[in-house]
Amino acid sequence: MAIDVFQKCSEINDLLIDNKENDARNELIKLLDYHQSEELEYTPLINNLIRQTGLYPYIDYENANWQEKFLYDIFKVDTGEKDQLPLHREQSRLLKKLLNNESIAVSAPTSFGKSFVIDAYISINKPNTVVIIVPTIALTDETRRRLYKKFSDSYKIITTAEADLAEKNILIFPQERAINYVNKLKSIDMLIIDEFYKASSNFDKDRSSTLIKAILKLGKVAKQKYFLAPNISKLTNNPFTKGMEFVELDFNTVFLEKHNLYQDIKKDEEAKSIALVGILSNKQTKTLIYAGTYKNIDNISNLLLTSLPDKERKVLIDFSKWLSKNYSYNWSLTKLVKKGAGVHNGKLHRSISQIQVKLFSEKHDGIDDLISTSSIIEGVNTSAENVVIWANRSGKGNAKLNDFTYKNIMGRGGRMFKHFIGKIYILDEPPKESQTQLDIPFPDEILGDIDEEKFKEELTTDQIAKIISYKEEMRVILGDKQFEQLISENSFQTSNMDLIKDVALDMKSNPDNWNGLGYLNASAPSKWDRMLYKVIKLQPGGWEIEYSKFVEFVKKLKYNWFKPIPVLLGDLEKENIGIDDFFKLERKVTFKLSSLLSDINILQKEILPDKNYDISRFVSLTSHAFLPTAVYQLEEYGLPRMLSRKVHKAGLINFHDKELDIHSCLEKFKSLGLKTVKNNVEIDVFDDYILDYFFEGITLNRNDEN
Repeated sequence: MAIDVFQKCSEINDLLIDNKENDARNELIKLLDYHQSEELEYTPLINNLIRQTGLYPYIDYENANWQEKFLYDIFKVDTGEKDQLPLHREQSRLLKKLLNNESIAVSAPTSFGKSFVIDAYISINKPNTVVIIVPTIALTDETRRRLYKKFSDSYKIITTAEADLAEKNILIFPQERAINYVNKLKSIDMLIIDEFYKASSNFDKDRSSTLIKAILKLGKVAKQKYFLAPNISKLTNNPFTKGMEFVELDFNTVFLEKHNLYQDIKKDEEAKSIALVGILSNKQTKTLIYAGTYKNIDNISNLLLTSLPDKERKVLIDFSKWLSKNYSYNWSLTKLVKKGAGVHNGKLHRSISQIQVKLFSEKHDGIDDLISTSSIIEGVNTSAENVVIWANRSGKGNAKLNDFTYKNIMGRGGRMFKHFIGKIYILDEPPKESQTQLDIPFPDEILGDIDEEKFKEELTTDQIAKIISYKEEMRVILGDKQFEQLISENSFQTSNMDLIKDVALDMKSNPDNWNGLGYLNASAPSKWDRMLYKVIKLQPGGWEIEYSKFVEFVKKLKYNWFKPIPVLLGDLEKENIGIDDFFKLERKVTFKLSSLLSDINILQKEILPDKNYDISRFVSLTSHAFLPTAVYQLEEYGLPRMLSRKVHKAGLINFHDKELDIHSCLEKFKSLGLKTVKNNVEIDVFDDYILDYFFEGITLNRNDEN
C-alpha cells in the first residue's frame, strides 16, 4: 500500500509538537520500515525526524545535512568494534552515568540495546574486573562470544567455576557459578546483573535466593553496579539496590505490530492450529513460537511434522542425519529440522541449543521457525521478525503468564537494523495489562547466611529471630569456629540453609546412617544404590522421576564418555527413559545432585572427620555428567561431546589429562587451528559446520586460523 511520505512526516511532526514523542517515534519506525521495503532513500525531512526522536544510529549519513552528520559523529563511541558506532540518545545518557561512576538500575525495552552500553563502558573505561551475571548458560555463551571478539586481547574471559584469575578479567556466568568467586575477587570495578528482576521470587521462585546471595556477596566489593531489566515501572526500597538510581526508559527502537487472532479463534484448538500453520506457510521470515509448556512443544512439533513440507536445504538434511546418528533417529527434533523448525528449551544439551540458534540466525538457509519455552526470552538475543504466542501459560506449574512476562515475550519481535517492525501473532487471550512494581525481600532460604546486625533495618523481627536461632543451632552442631569459617568461605553450593542444617543434624545425631558414603567412590555403580537413595530423599521434590529410576540413570550415566548416546538410551529402555528424559535427568545430576553432594561432603569432613568419607571425586564426576571436565565445558562453547571424543581419538588433545582445564584446552584448539583439526579428525559433513561455528567463537579473526 502506497504511503504519502510527506503527509506521514507531517503527522509525526504534529505528535512531536504535542510532546507525544513515543507515539511519534513509533510512527517514524513504521515509516522507516516502509522506506526499507520500498527501497526508498531518506529525505532530509526523514533524517530530521530521526534526529528529533533520538534514533541517531538510523540517520542516513550519506543524505544527511551537516547538522545531522555532526550529531551522528558526536554520538559515536568506541564499543570494541573496528570502527566507532553511534549510540541513540538514551544509550548515550546511560553511558554518561556509568562513566561518571554512578550505579544504576535500568528498566528499558528488549530492543533498547543495553548490552551495547556495556561494551562501550568496557572499551572506554578499561576496568580491571567486570562481573556479568546472566540468567542462563545460553546467554553466557552468547555474551562470551560477543565480548571475546572485542576484548580477549586485553582480558581473560571467564565463564566456568574453577578458572584462575588474570590481571584483567571479564567474568560471565549464572548466579550459581558466581558464588565460587566471592573469595577470589577482592575488588570488582563493575558488577552487572542482567534480568535483575529475577532476584524476586515472584519471577523466579527456584533461583531467586541464589541470585540475591550473589548480589549481596559480590556487591560488597563492587565499586559500581549496573542492573538491567525490561518493563519495570517501580523499584521498591531494598538492600540489594541500595544507593543505586532507578532509571525507567520507555524508548523503543522497533515497533511491535500486534495481531489479535485469539479473538476469532475463541479457544478452538483446531482453529488455533490452522492459524499457526497459516502464519508459518505465508511468512518467509524467521518466527519464534512461544509454546509455554513442554507438552505444548510436543503438540506444536507434531502439528508442524504433519502440516509443513520438508525444506530441501542441504544444511538441514545434514543436521537431521547428524542428530539421527548421534542422538536418536526416532527423536522428534531429528524429523522437525527437515521442516525448517527447531526446539529451544532449558533441558537440551547446550551445544544442540546453540547450533539451532546459529541455524536460526542464517539469513536464507537454516531454521525458519523456533518453538520455545520461556528459555528463549531469557536465554538468547535472537533476531526474529515474527513472534507467535501459542499459549498464555508458563512452563512452571502451567500457571497463566503475568503481563510482565508477556511483554518480555513480545519484545523478542523485531531487532534494531534488521526488522523495524516486529509482528506479534497472539493465539491465546493475553493477560490484563498492568504496571510491574519490583519487590525484592530477603528470602527465608538464605537467612542463615545473613548478618542480622548489618541488615536489621531491612529484616522483620521474625526473620532476625530465625537467623539468631539458626546460627545457635549450627554452632552447637559444628562448633563456633567451624561454622563461622564455612559461612565466611561461602562453602555451601545450595542457598537453602535449612537443608544444610537438616543434613548436619542428621549426621550429628545418626552418624551410622552415613557409613556407606564412601561407597560412592567405588568404581562399580552397583555399590552406589543405598547412598544415592538416601541423598536424593533429603530433597523429596523436584527430581521429576521415581527415585529408583533416577538412581539407575546415575549408574548408567557413568559410561557417558565411553558409550554413544544412542547406546546409553538403549541401556535405559527398561527404565522407560527416553531422549527427552535423558536431557532432563542429566541436568538434574549435574546441578541439583552434584550441589547436594558437595554440601554433604563439606559437612561430613567437619562432623565425621574420623570416617574419612571424602567424595570430592564423585562430586566432580556428577558435576560434569561423568565426562572429562573440559569435554563437558566445551559444550558451552558449542562443541558437542561426540566431536570432542573424535578429537581425543585422533590424538590431537588428551582429554584424560587431569591438568587440562578449559582455558588450556581452548589454547590447544587455537594452536592446532581449524584446518588441522578438520584434516586429522574423522568428521562428517555437519561436524564440519559445527567446527566452523566453534572456532568462530574462540578466535578473533577467522583469517588468522591455520
